[in-house]
Amino acid sequence: MSSEELTRIETVNLGKAWITPRYRRTDRVVNMIRDFAKKHMKSDDVKLDQDLNRQIWKRGKTNPPRRARLRMVKDDDGTVVVSLYEEADREETKRGQKDNESTDSVNDAGSPQ
Repeated sequence: MSSEELTRIETVNLGKAWITPRYRRTDRVVNMIRDFAKKHMKSDDVKLDQDLNRQIWKRGKTNPPRRARLRMVKDDDGTVVVSLYEEADREETKRGQKDNESTDSVNDAGSPQ
C-alpha cells in the first residue's frame, strides 16, 4: 500500500441488535461495528476508539444507539481504527457562511440605491 491512510465515513444501522436479549444488546453492537469494519475495510485487525466506545456504552448495556456515523481509518500495517465521525468542522464552515450572508444582507439593506 501507499504511505497514505485509507479513510471511509459510513453510517451503520445497528437496529438488528434488538433481536438479541436486552442484557446483551450493547455487546452485540460492538461486535456488529467490528464485523462491519472488517468487511468494508478488508482487514482483520480492528480497534475501536475510546470515544466511540463511550458513546456506545453511554446509555447502558440494554439501550445502545440505533445507528452510528463512523470514520474508519486503515493504516499502512493493516490496522483499522474506528472512531466517531464528527461534523463539527462542516458545521463551523456553514455557520461562517451564514454569518457572512446575514452581514451582507444588513449592509445591502442599509445602503441607498
